[in-house]
Amino acid sequence: MLSRCPFSRCPHISQNQSASPPLSFCGNDRNDSYSVEDGVLNNGCFVDALNLVPHVFLLFITFPILFIGWGSQSSKVQIHHNTWLHFPGHNMRWILTFSLLFVHVCEIAEGIVSNGHMETNHLHLFMPAFMGFIAATTSVIYYHNIETSNFPKLLLALFIYWVLAFITKSIKLWKYAEYKVGIQHLRFCITALLVILYGLLMAVEINVIRVRKYVFFTNPQKVKPPEDLQDLGVRFLQPFVNLLSKATYWWMNPLIMGAHKRPIELKKIGKLPIAMRALTNYLNLKDAYEEQRVNAHKKAPSIWKSIYRAFGRPILLSSTFRYLADLLGFAGPLCILGIVKRLGKDESMTEQQDKACFFGVYFLSSHELLQKTTVLAVLLFLALVLQRTFLQASYYVTIETGINLRGALLAMIYNKILRLSTSNMSMGEMTLGQINNLVAIETNQLMWFLFLCPNLWAMPVQIIMGVILLYYLLGPSAMIGASVIVLLAPVQYFIATKLADTQKSTLDYSTDRLKKTTEILKGIKLLKLYAWENIFCNSVEETRTKELTSLRTFALYTSMSIFMNAAIPIAAVLVTFVTHAYNSDARLNPAEAFASLALFHILVTPLFLLSTVVRFAVKALVSLASLFLVPRSANWEWLCVRLCITSFTLLPLLSQVSNGFFTWGSNLSTLSDINIRIPTGQLTMIVGQVGCGKSSLLLAMLGEMQTISGRVCWSNGSYMAEFYFLCNGTSKNRNSVAYAAQKSWLLNATVEDNITFGSPFNKQRYKAVIDACSLQPDIDLLPFGDQTEIGERDDPFSALDIHLSDHLMQEGILKFLQDDKRTVVLVTHKLQYLIHADWIIAMKDGSVLREGTLKDIQNNDVELYEHWKTLMNRQDQELEKDTEEDSQTALERKTLRRAFYSREAKNQADDEDAEEEEEEDEEDTFSTTTSRRSKIPWKVCWRYLSSGGFLMVAMMVSSKLLKHSVMVAIDFWLANWTSSLQNVSSKSSNITLDEQVTPFLQSCPPGIILCLITSLTVELMGLAAATNLHHNLLNKIIHAPIRFFDITPLGQILNRFSADTNIIDQHIPPTLESLTRSTLLCLSAIGVIAYVTPVFLFALVPLTVAFYFIQKYFRVASRDLQDLDDSTQLPLLCHFSETAEGLTTIRAFRHESRFKQRMLELTDTNNTAYLFLSAANRWLEVRTDYLGAVIVLTAALAAIWGPNYVLDSGLVGLGLTYALTVTNYLNWVVRNLADLEVQMAAVKKVNSFLSTESENYEDVSQVPEDWPQQGEIKIQDLCVRYDQSLKPVLKHVNAYIKPGQKVGICGRTGSGKSSLSLAFFNMVDIFEGKIIIDGIDICKLPLQTLRSRLSIILQDPILFSGSIRFNLDPERKCTDDGLWEALEIAQLKNMVKALPGGLDAVVTEGGENFSVGQRQLFCLARAFVRKSSILIMDEATASIDMATENILQKVVMTAFSDRTVVTIAHRVHTILTADLVIVMKRGNILEYDKPETLLEQEDSMFASFVRADM
Repeated sequence: MLSRCPFSRCPHISQNQSASPPLSFCGNDRNDSYSVEDGVLNNGCFVDALNLVPHVFLLFITFPILFIGWGSQSSKVQIHHNTWLHFPGHNMRWILTFSLLFVHVCEIAEGIVSNGHMETNHLHLFMPAFMGFIAATTSVIYYHNIETSNFPKLLLALFIYWVLAFITKSIKLWKYAEYKVGIQHLRFCITALLVILYGLLMAVEINVIRVRKYVFFTNPQKVKPPEDLQDLGVRFLQPFVNLLSKATYWWMNPLIMGAHKRPIELKKIGKLPIAMRALTNYLNLKDAYEEQRVNAHKKAPSIWKSIYRAFGRPILLSSTFRYLADLLGFAGPLCILGIVKRLGKDESMTEQQDKACFFGVYFLSSHELLQKTTVLAVLLFLALVLQRTFLQASYYVTIETGINLRGALLAMIYNKILRLSTSNMSMGEMTLGQINNLVAIETNQLMWFLFLCPNLWAMPVQIIMGVILLYYLLGPSAMIGASVIVLLAPVQYFIATKLADTQKSTLDYSTDRLKKTTEILKGIKLLKLYAWENIFCNSVEETRTKELTSLRTFALYTSMSIFMNAAIPIAAVLVTFVTHAYNSDARLNPAEAFASLALFHILVTPLFLLSTVVRFAVKALVSLASLFLVPRSANWEWLCVRLCITSFTLLPLLSQVSNGFFTWGSNLSTLSDINIRIPTGQLTMIVGQVGCGKSSLLLAMLGEMQTISGRVCWSNGSYMAEFYFLCNGTSKNRNSVAYAAQKSWLLNATVEDNITFGSPFNKQRYKAVIDACSLQPDIDLLPFGDQTEIGERDDPFSALDIHLSDHLMQEGILKFLQDDKRTVVLVTHKLQYLIHADWIIAMKDGSVLREGTLKDIQNNDVELYEHWKTLMNRQDQELEKDTEEDSQTALERKTLRRAFYSREAKNQADDEDAEEEEEEDEEDTFSTTTSRRSKIPWKVCWRYLSSGGFLMVAMMVSSKLLKHSVMVAIDFWLANWTSSLQNVSSKSSNITLDEQVTPFLQSCPPGIILCLITSLTVELMGLAAATNLHHNLLNKIIHAPIRFFDITPLGQILNRFSADTNIIDQHIPPTLESLTRSTLLCLSAIGVIAYVTPVFLFALVPLTVAFYFIQKYFRVASRDLQDLDDSTQLPLLCHFSETAEGLTTIRAFRHESRFKQRMLELTDTNNTAYLFLSAANRWLEVRTDYLGAVIVLTAALAAIWGPNYVLDSGLVGLGLTYALTVTNYLNWVVRNLADLEVQMAAVKKVNSFLSTESENYEDVSQVPEDWPQQGEIKIQDLCVRYDQSLKPVLKHVNAYIKPGQKVGICGRTGSGKSSLSLAFFNMVDIFEGKIIIDGIDICKLPLQTLRSRLSIILQDPILFSGSIRFNLDPERKCTDDGLWEALEIAQLKNMVKALPGGLDAVVTEGGENFSVGQRQLFCLARAFVRKSSILIMDEATASIDMATENILQKVVMTAFSDRTVVTIAHRVHTILTADLVIVMKRGNILEYDKPETLLEQEDSMFASFVRADM
């Protein structure tokens, strides 16, 4: 019994009062309301009034400060952010303040409900609580301003407030205890909580005083802001802002809203805070690993333990947030249960007859408060807000931790790569593909596993709680429904596993297809000249067919996964409710039905995620193992140990190799018995035939080969001097050891950066190097000069003409380096330069044949010297000493040829932007730009859908609408069924149970089937679109004219087939499915709510406006950040590839630390973009979640406070359940819309290439099978250009070549000789004149026929991956004997016979397992296989040594003695035996006669060329 006292009288409450009760602070229902006869503190109203004093004090003190401003009282330290260092207890203060606000809300609610039990209004029951709420809000605003201004002295006002509030609340609690008010009364509990909170806040304030010493101390503490905040470049402020801004991502507002006006750029997102940088996290992971190694004794350290020690704390924090979010998630079903159960009932019937009254007022119990539907609605709203806040916080923390782990792992991988030996790469132990896989996939797998990690331990708790609540609501029948979900979970896991396997096989096929496509694009000129486009196109299509088969399987499993996720709740509800209907005595009421329905939806999510998490856990284990499968670096480190530092006493030598035996990884030595010395300050040349080991010798000296025996010694004095290795005449800038490999290695950087290579820029020296290397003409051609970005494919210095290579030798080596007493080692096959060598090393078959000066070799090996002399006399010193200005034709051709590397990588999408601007046709003003950026690309979406087929689109739309209609119908029937059961007074009814259940049983199976159909139609439509788009793209590209490839960057074309095709194949269909599903769910939910409570439509208007602006701002910002993430990821991947390809050069230059630093910068840049993108996603989700919570609150209040008619409780439950789904899916509508907008850019890019002009392959003219039989060529008034907008490169050329004649064409660079060779194949625009071959005008022939009947050997040797047989005869027309004959002619028969497999021996990508010279020989053999009556040789011997070339020239003359041979001459001596010589200049024929006749004419240009050789 409650204690009765003079103050415990509870006045009579009239339930039917018609007049409005008067307003009074203490109420007017008692005469002694204001009496203090028994003591001031014994008057409850006075005690409540006393509690108003601290709140009024705080408002009175703080408002002038907040509104007047801080004046000059600000920190002297200037910072650029609206953030400051946090005072001690910052986070605790915010948590306590939020708790205080929540308790005040409860206090207000309790006061209002208690006031409803009184005869007149008692303002003291809720007004102090309301003022407390305002004061608490003011306190946190006041604190935030003090903290950002770093003026702690003003915190004294807060300290006084907490003290006063603590005292007044303690007095109130003391009086309650005195009058036996206990914990069974809600007001007592609230007061006790407030006393605790005020006490804790007071303690926090005392701690600030103690630490900062701003009062009561003579020397206040001076504090500087964090180092990150002093750095103007740090813009990611999540770690530094206050707790409210962290929770709502308020600090992101300026960035996201500003993106609507101006695109987000890299400089706008700045740098990462120090704690998030890759180096910091790498060191943390390394320290954790090393700590284990020290403490583990004999046990091997565990990388998992290291990850936990380095990143465990944030994972635990995220898991805590996740637990709280999951537990709060159950508040939704429970509140629905309470609201629906009590809605429509007379709440007064539940009131106690014996009321608990103290101090003359009513005291409410917790149970009574929770019986109020309005209170439940507010609690539901607060629970949703808190749940979503905790959930987004959990997501953010795991994503940040995952990104930090990824940065650490990338740094670890990079360190391993830098220590790889060259043999690891050359022997295939580590390939570029594996490295890219590690960087782009394996590290991301671990990152994603960390994202999903909290689910591992949060999901079991969620499942157990859900099952317990279901059992509480429905009894044993709930267990049957839950068992359906549990039993189907293995099926989901099976599907997830199959999805992973299918995705892997799809990736393999995709990689194979892309590899073949890359080879096609790199060798497109050769394919067109040989008419092999269709052969290689069919090869790609075959792989694409396999890929599409795998994609169909993937689409099926994806559909099954979506179907299971949608169908399981239906099946569980069906089984549960039917079982309950037949087996339970209790009728199923709407409250239990819809609370159970919400619980089933909650249960499905963790079980669906469980399979995903397990799959990612397995992938993470595999990925971690892959990281440790990187070949260990012991090879290279061991090699470095074998290099000794010594001092030479006999001769001033830089390096000496003694008894050296070196290998590339096998037991067989590549170099044997090497004994050489490199004199200091002199020019040493290494010569020998193709494949004799010249380049390997340099690498062995640099320590890049495995040493079987012997040693390499360096002079420690000379080593620190400048030392230059040179291959093929290309020089690099000064550094410790400058090494230029035969295969060019360039960075994805500007020309200037590639030349300076990390050295300080010295303008004078830079210009001298440019002049010495004769680079200025090339640089002048580039649109941005030496600031033009180039890439690893670009080689503007390849195939130097004779006069250029001679200039490089004279100016670059002999003057620039030798005059400065540099030590130079030159590997070359240009024997004419031997006269300049101070020391010569001649090699043969992996051994040193001779070593010494040219005079020593002349005296000691006469036969070798005479052989050299013969070859030297036949080599050209130069083609033309006169270096007059290049013709305009040459400039235009070079511009076209080099355009692919003249564009900057970041501008690869310029063509799409240009197209978009043309389509808009608006003036480029600020407003139109803003409008365009926020506009959804509907036209591109329609193109994509039309590519999928109109039938599939119609099926997709109709099935989606039908499915959601059926789902809504099922739920409506459930509402009506449960409502009818509730209204039936007994089991006996006119409608039998079977008649009630049968419609439910009939409607659920179609709903389940439609779930499968809808997901399948989307996937199949997407697959059809992907098939059509790729097929059309491939055919358009492969049949495009050659000029398209000259002016379009290779990387841009490859992106269409790689990244863009991948997006179309695998990303757009699931995004489209998710978007349509989420949108229809939200629309159906809003429709149901509006149907149940039409008044909701009034609230929908402002909610819709808010949603519109949220999605509008987010989509633009998300697109920009997604682009930044993509654009910053590519340079990172390229840097890893560049490093792997240039390991030898990097180590020779000793630039490992510089490249490490660059990698860390690129990683941090990419991580910054990804973090901002993640924060933007959280920004969106928090706002849409809060919007969803408002929708739930509005729907609930509309049902509770609606018009005065009794709503069907089943419909109310239906409306609230649907309102909860809006909270789940609203953010996915925007996210998917933004993702689809970004992904549709891939469709737009592909479509832009589909408008490319194609060559005419449709001509069906009849051509004799044996054409051309004679090989007669007539050139009549020929005019040729590369494009209609360019000037002619050949002008009115006339010539006649007799059948079987051997013709040599020469001329300087840009004279038009190569253009003439292309004209024979109709590869250029013949706009005037004609070429007649054996009586037929080639322009009237089908391109396939023309090009398949001629043969050509190009300057650049191109081989394709496959077999030797495939490279020689992809058409499979030649016999094995014919192939061996061709190989014998090309001097390759013995070498191929020695290979495993012979003709079927493997050729790696690009023919990298053969030397450059060997590749050219294979190309010669390829031409011999075709045996055409006409052979064109376009400077085909430029990459082979003179001895091999001499043999080949004789072979060509004999093997093609009865056929027409046209040779484009790189070296003049190769055409001295020709029947006819054509000398060209500026697109015209200058001289045309027999070589003997031209030599007789002393003033002829041809004669001047030959005289230069003598």
